[in-house]
Amino acid sequence: MLNRIKDLAITLAPRLIEIRRHIHSHPELSGQEYQTAAFVAGVLSSNALHVREGVGKTGVIGELQGTGKDDRILAIRTDMDALPIQERTGLEFASRVQGLMHACGHDVHTTVGLGTAMVLSQLAEELPGKIRFLFQPAEEIAQGANWMVTDGAMEGVSGVLGIHVFPSIPAGSIGVRYGALTAAADDLEIIILGESGHGARPHEAIDAIWIAAQVITTLQQAISRTQNPLRPVVLSIGQISGGRAPNVIADRVQLLGTVRSLHPETRANLPNWIEKIVASVCNSYGAKYQVNYRQGVPSVQNDYFLTQLLQSGAEEAWGSDRVQVLPEPSLGAEDFSVYLEKAPGSMFRLGVGFTDRVINYPLHHPQFEVDESAIITGVVTMAYTAYKYWQAN
Repeated sequence: MLNRIKDLAITLAPRLIEIRRHIHSHPELSGQEYQTAAFVAGVLSSNALHVREGVGKTGVIGELQGTGKDDRILAIRTDMDALPIQERTGLEFASRVQGLMHACGHDVHTTVGLGTAMVLSQLAEELPGKIRFLFQPAEEIAQGANWMVTDGAMEGVSGVLGIHVFPSIPAGSIGVRYGALTAAADDLEIIILGESGHGARPHEAIDAIWIAAQVITTLQQAISRTQNPLRPVVLSIGQISGGRAPNVIADRVQLLGTVRSLHPETRANLPNWIEKIVASVCNSYGAKYQVNYRQGVPSVQNDYFLTQLLQSGAEEAWGSDRVQVLPEPSLGAEDFSVYLEKAPGSMFRLGVGFTDRVINYPLHHPQFEVDESAIITGVVTMAYTAYKYWQAN
């Protein structure tokens, strides 16, 4: 079966590169993936999959029914949205949309999803159960997975696989990670309320800017002294606003930031921990405060069985020297985790780095590029793992 999958993928390679370049040239922002979704639906329909459009607003589902009697459903999720970045690659097929770019590789993800569907559609008689392909919008704003789940994308699903490109891994290789792959990402707003006064007489006022600076400093120091260093927490304040004039003591400051963590227990305690620190600082200097903590997407926790299945399938396909077991998680976020609240799953890293270049630009960079040979690596790995899923259960 592996050789059949490889042969089909190699035959499809020119078409898959065309697909990827088309999607790359026509990027669309989160929640606005109308043309991409229509294109995806057309490819799926032409390969005899049952297609549902408008799932999760602009998402697409393609279902491939096997010929066996197994009633389980394996989901394969890829995302479609681009970023508000002006492309500076100079590629012949660079973005045709001013200010938008596929700088996170979702064009490759979508192509791998389509390629996997195209390969497996020709092997449906070998599949005992159903495969549901989820083409998700709005991953970059961490909303699309929730939209898809709300519209029933995970109903009846017993397992889910995902993929994300990784420029630090060379094309032709993949990375797998057991346990935590990405961090939970939460939003934080802190409002410091003081009392305004003349800038020349600060002792007569309650300086919200100075107190906000104490809050930021104390939070960063407290992380290193009160949080378990083996369970990392990253708290970054990315936006500060406050004050009315250069010579007026500010009476209100708003701090906006992000909080990243890997362990569910740590995450559950963070809102209370942050509020206690803010309260302590503000009370010391007579200020009032508000803390608004909004939980975003949870950490991606890869299932052991499915990760092992991905690793063994990739090793059979490419050799163990081209499969990396990643020693560390990322503190980036990924809303693939939302699907894992409904079924076990695993996401792997697809190497897209060029081996003959000194620099492989990182994700979200205006010069980010991928080695397109990685597309076949992704398709074969995903298709063969899907096939093995039925054999291993």
